[in-house]
Amino acid sequence: MTLIALSEDAFLFPGTVNSVVFTQGEHALVVDTGLDESHTRKLLRAMQEAGLTPSAILNTHSHADHHGGNAFMLKRFPGLPVYAPPLEAAIIAHPILEPLYLYGALPPQELRSKFLLAPSSPARPVAAGTHTLGGVEVTLTAVPGHAAEMYAVQRGGLLYAADALFGPASLAKHPLTFCADSAAQKRSAAGLLDLTGVTLTVPGHGEPTADLPGLVRANLDSLDHTTRAVLSACLEGAATTDELLARVCALLELTMTGAGAVVLNRSVVAAHLSELLGAAQVVMRVQDNRLVFAAPA
Repeated sequence: MTLIALSEDAFLFPGTVNSVVFTQGEHALVVDTGLDESHTRKLLRAMQEAGLTPSAILNTHSHADHHGGNAFMLKRFPGLPVYAPPLEAAIIAHPILEPLYLYGALPPQELRSKFLLAPSSPARPVAAGTHTLGGVEVTLTAVPGHAAEMYAVQRGGLLYAADALFGPASLAKHPLTFCADSAAQKRSAAGLLDLTGVTLTVPGHGEPTADLPGLVRANLDSLDHTTRAVLSACLEGAATTDELLARVCALLELTMTGAGAVVLNRSVVAAHLSELLGAAQVVMRVQDNRLVFAAPA
């Protein structure tokens, strides 16, 4: 697999998770290294074929599928600087925090797979704004929601939206699109329309597109569809988050078969419940020693 040139100084390495390489002179900033060694090994081979050597890594957020390849890249290039949003940098340095916050306690072994627990790497916190990272100037825009903190990355007309936006195929495959804060995810997606000079957008998962408004609209529609499903589940009667998850899966005709899917989708339901609580569309109370959510009386 080879790098796909998106502009004179931006290249795409497509995959289940997209990696983007921004260049400036002899420098090459790698944005998101993928899930594991397999992805990163192929990425480095493609960069070598293109005559590029990584000068730094930028992780847009701390989910394992976006920084799991850091360890292999650092093994090949010791001392390579790694940058990430401040809170996400802490998780990348201490990756047990990801399955811990999803599970709510020290996670059992089944929740310590590479999909939820990446190898540790020494990420440095970097603030939003325009920075030169590894010799490459990029603009980082805060797009929280999918993760507590996350950056979209822009250089010239190329925008790597990370997981602020998902491609249509990914939205169809995963109707319960992961988010930690659904209200913030919606604001972040819509806010990308305010960026100037964007001619091509790359989502974290999916194909590049010149139609940023259309991609934003598809993501907002998908998020709103989930919010309505969670509200519909609450209207069936008071229920716990896990009970609501089962109702939402029935509404969306989804079947979960692994513990990882359950904890991820439970977080999605919890995020939309927080949004609905903030809008006073549901209430939360303790009932029969259970934390339940229901429509207002």
